[in-house]
Amino acid sequence: MAAQVYKIPEEEPIKVPRFEEKAGFYTTKQRSKTMAKIRGKNSKPELLLRKALWVKNLRYRIHDKSLPGTPDIVIKKYKLAIFIDGEFWHGYNWEQVKPKLKANKEFWVPKIERNMQKDRLHNRQLQEMGYTVFRFWSEEVLKHKARVVNQVLLYIEAARTIKIPNL
Repeated sequence: MAAQVYKIPEEEPIKVPRFEEKAGFYTTKQRSKTMAKIRGKNSKPELLLRKALWVKNLRYRIHDKSLPGTPDIVIKKYKLAIFIDGEFWHGYNWEQVKPKLKANKEFWVPKIERNMQKDRLHNRQLQEMGYTVFRFWSEEVLKHKARVVNQVLLYIEAARTIKIPNL
């Protein structure tokens, strides 16, 4: 008798209001200028990790749009997807941070919770495709790069010895 597979029901997408003055959200020119400088790709932590992996002779692809969530680093040979998440945008210690938000709380709470929801969805989709997903916080990469690289290398070493199917 075959094992029964349970499908996890999809979450209802969280609605995020538009960040516009007519919606009641205001920002200063300085805040707008600061936010415009935030990168989604090729951030300092991402570049540091990529260089460290390259030095260890690991070859990878970056920002593979064919995969859910567009992982920052993909090592297809070992079916490994790596994301480097910013603490604010992806909800690091969210339950402690959420009550401390002051400005435009009606926008930021659903925005960050939606990002967290999308992260869960992309993790699930990648896992269904046979990928292993690593998510590192940007501060973790900056402060403990050697430990992060070691985790990736340990996974790859284990994958080599186990012989992952379709390699």
